[in-house]
Amino acid sequence: MSDFISGGWSIFIGALTIAGLVACLALLIIASRRRVMSDDNTTGHVWDEDLKELNNPLPRWWMWLFVITVIFAGAYLALYPGLGSHPGSLKWSSSGQLQTETEKAVAAMTPVYAKFASMSAADLAKEPQAMGIGERLFLNNCAACHGSDGRGSKGFPNLADGDWLWGGSHDAIKEAITKGRNGVMPAMAAALGSAEDVRNVAHHVLSLSGSAHDAVAAALGKPKFAACAGCHGADGKGNQALGAPNLTDKVWLHGWGEQAIVSIITNGKNNAMPAQAARLTPEQVHVLAAYVLSLSDSTAVASK
Repeated sequence: MSDFISGGWSIFIGALTIAGLVACLALLIIASRRRVMSDDNTTGHVWDEDLKELNNPLPRWWMWLFVITVIFAGAYLALYPGLGSHPGSLKWSSSGQLQTETEKAVAAMTPVYAKFASMSAADLAKEPQAMGIGERLFLNNCAACHGSDGRGSKGFPNLADGDWLWGGSHDAIKEAITKGRNGVMPAMAAALGSAEDVRNVAHHVLSLSGSAHDAVAAALGKPKFAACAGCHGADGKGNQALGAPNLTDKVWLHGWGEQAIVSIITNGKNNAMPAQAARLTPEQVHVLAAYVLSLSDSTAVASK
């Protein structure tokens, strides 16, 4: 792989680009010259008995337009990146422009966010401007996984149902946005025993939420569930400190039913939410977290 990022490739690309520009100029010069091919100023080609191809040179204005285009290309490559790793005399880069524009946008919005910085989640939920900004932040940064309405999909938590893996307070949501989350469930099949034991535990898990299950299998699986209680609790209500789901509330992040639960027990799960600290300022996170909280329950927001 190192062969593709060595300095030699940069030189090769730069030389190839310059050679292409020179070849364009040479082709234009050659094409602009008139060559006598026959006495009647034709190429000698005749179609449909009397349709002859004339041997006229390119119009001067047309040729000079192409020359100007090539000169412009050369000037552009001198000013901007294009010749391999040469940065150009203006030192422009797309990442640098993005950073500059981001800094301008942050500076322009600083007075607006300053007004929201000391406001609680309940107060922000009542502020239309804050919720409008929060919605745009959500659509730009969160909707790809959680959906534009925040209801998620299989493997991506629903943020509008009041069920929180890591806690549903304003501070907990801000922490999740800033630092990200990594929920890991290890494969537990070996700890439980046989495939039949895994199936029995799956039915016990189904019974915890009152879902349809095999009562006999669930009873047999209950003692084996002790291996899961360290994270999910003996009562299956989960542990927000660990991000362990509540198994009693009929919220199924990775699918419902015996087959889905057996698969999770057997193979485990590793869900990751990327940290957004590099993309969002603390002021933006403050407003975004209040918007996310408002999606689940406006009444709950007022009490926090």
